[in-house]
Amino acid sequence: MKLVIIEGVGKKDTIKKYLGSDYEVVATKGHVRDLPQKTMGVNTKNNFEMQYTIMPDKQDIVKMLKEKSAKADKIYLATDPDREGEAISWHLCNILGLNPSDPIRIEFNEITKNAINKGLEHPRAINLNLVNAQQTRRVIDRLVGYRVSPKACKAIQPNLSAGRVQSVALRLVVDRENEIRNFVPQEYWSVVANLKKDSSDVFKASLVKFKNKKIVPAKKEEVDEILEKLKTGEYKVKSVKKSLSKVHPSAPFTTSTMQQDALNKIGLSLKKVTSCAQQLYEGVEIGSEGKVALITYIRTDSVRVAPEAQKMAKDYLLAHFGKEYVPDKPNEYKVKSSAQDAHEAIRPISLDRTPESVKEFLSPENYKLYKLIYNKFLASQMTEATFNSVNVEIDNSDYIFKSSGKTPVFDGFMKIYNTAKKEKAQENDEDESENAKLPELNEGDLLTFVDMKTTQKFTKPAPRYTEASLVKEMEEKGIGRPATYTPTITLLSSRKYVEKDGKYLKPTELGEKLIEFLLKGYEGLFNVNFTADMETKLDEIANNGLDYLSVMKKFNDYLEKLIGQPTEPEHTGIMCEKCGHEMVKRVSKYGEFLACSNYPQCKNIRNIVKVCGVCPKCGGDVIERKSKNGKIFYGCNNYPKCDFISWEIPVEKKCPKCGSYMTQKEMYGKLRIKCSNENCDYSETIKKENKDEKDS
Repeated sequence: MKLVIIEGVGKKDTIKKYLGSDYEVVATKGHVRDLPQKTMGVNTKNNFEMQYTIMPDKQDIVKMLKEKSAKADKIYLATDPDREGEAISWHLCNILGLNPSDPIRIEFNEITKNAINKGLEHPRAINLNLVNAQQTRRVIDRLVGYRVSPKACKAIQPNLSAGRVQSVALRLVVDRENEIRNFVPQEYWSVVANLKKDSSDVFKASLVKFKNKKIVPAKKEEVDEILEKLKTGEYKVKSVKKSLSKVHPSAPFTTSTMQQDALNKIGLSLKKVTSCAQQLYEGVEIGSEGKVALITYIRTDSVRVAPEAQKMAKDYLLAHFGKEYVPDKPNEYKVKSSAQDAHEAIRPISLDRTPESVKEFLSPENYKLYKLIYNKFLASQMTEATFNSVNVEIDNSDYIFKSSGKTPVFDGFMKIYNTAKKEKAQENDEDESENAKLPELNEGDLLTFVDMKTTQKFTKPAPRYTEASLVKEMEEKGIGRPATYTPTITLLSSRKYVEKDGKYLKPTELGEKLIEFLLKGYEGLFNVNFTADMETKLDEIANNGLDYLSVMKKFNDYLEKLIGQPTEPEHTGIMCEKCGHEMVKRVSKYGEFLACSNYPQCKNIRNIVKVCGVCPKCGGDVIERKSKNGKIFYGCNNYPKCDFISWEIPVEKKCPKCGSYMTQKEMYGKLRIKCSNENCDYSETIKKENKDEKDS
């Protein structure tokens, strides 16, 4: 029996169908080994040695993998074909005792019988460059999380997180919000003339120049002055420029452009787009065919199309649209220099499976997304659309008006995919003179003035980010990679750093406070350019074998210079009840805790109990606790026998007015004591005791 280990359980049945009875297919359901949850797990003093542990929720899966691998004649690792997938395969080698240098790694860009068999025919060794890149990313993210997050928790509130990518993405949202707040609108006016030639229909022309210089009236007085001058003149055609314009199809989808178009065109959320795309890639039940994959691998930043896919598109277009829709040579699209280009663009696996032919087997969302991907790919392989364009300039008293028109000649790729207009930063009205229906005009023609429309307008700030525009911005600035856009933006929402205002992302007060704190002391770390540069270095490790240890060291040195050296664990004098070694105080991203100094031989940990006062109900110790959402409250340590709880610290002093217990709260450097009885209004402010005074 041959064992194939994959990553996602959703594609298990699809792959099994193509492999047959000689193969068994099992899924890891993502990563199975990672750095420990409670400690940093990275020894910065010893070549960044990583202390990997089996993830708690993957113990049973690892047990199953060991049992099945022991019985297998041959093992193939077919985790996802990217950096994270390569790392999972490397971890499996360590867990299962496999040699990463042996040809045991297979990969495929699409889940088809041909692609899988091709992968099996050409197994390879584990690509350690990809593994090193993933480990470097993981270590750097861990260093940031464990060195910066506790400081944010202490300064603002518990359970906050700072991340190398997530915090920069949040900064973009916060910066945009500040731009909007600080924006000062500027008044301007549009001047549009309604004109006609003889008995033709009226058309619009916009004022654009005065004496060949751009003009935008800023005040009503300027407009009135212009109108007064125009009364004495005549409207005469100054120039007519006719041309045949071509609009070329855009490239097939990358992860980013798919997310943007799905958000803008079919209204799916970012999380839903990712979920639907994963299902289409892994396979859906198509009647008697069983589970069938419909699209290629969905995490890619490449627009490259394989020659066989280009031929598939050509044959389909010739058969269904005609040769006029097929370019002489296949359309090629330039791949960005920052792209990893490991995989093709996202495309349908078979053009014979049209969206309509599989509609009954798909959910409404899956159908919409598949249709979008299908049409986008097909359009990218078609001829350009052509238009007859006319641009007219009209003169009156040295004031130049412009009007333009466009009539289609050949629809080309627009027959199936009409490219949407780009979102404008200034959400102003479209130029009324664009795409006007124009009469036949010639240079020197005199036009009849019908009327004039003047409109007061104000400049607007750039709009808040949508999920789509934030993805676009992250991609353009090199923040993160295709696989990280969705989890990053989703995390910002789940942690309540941003919230939706309609379709727009708005930072919460908590999100703004977090960025304010991070930029006060760590601006260089959460800088767009710094983050983008780090992504480039990770790519260089993956693609060119850049020394990953030097990247880690350089980053750690910068972090220590910025934040300070990590402190040695604080000795407590408390002995571990499991092994007898001393317990030391350590810090995780969630705060302080006690851990055995004999780690990793002993993994005993304890929460730190902070005694704050005496219980007014039973006389026990009142200790500091945390609610599920991280809010601090105070309760008796004799719980559940004693159910005393309070949001403020109880004090021994009784209320002189009613005899109830009192609580204290520090405000503006002073201690305020008030009665706990809601019906009693007694309170007092006392001087906070100075430590030096107490010691003397």
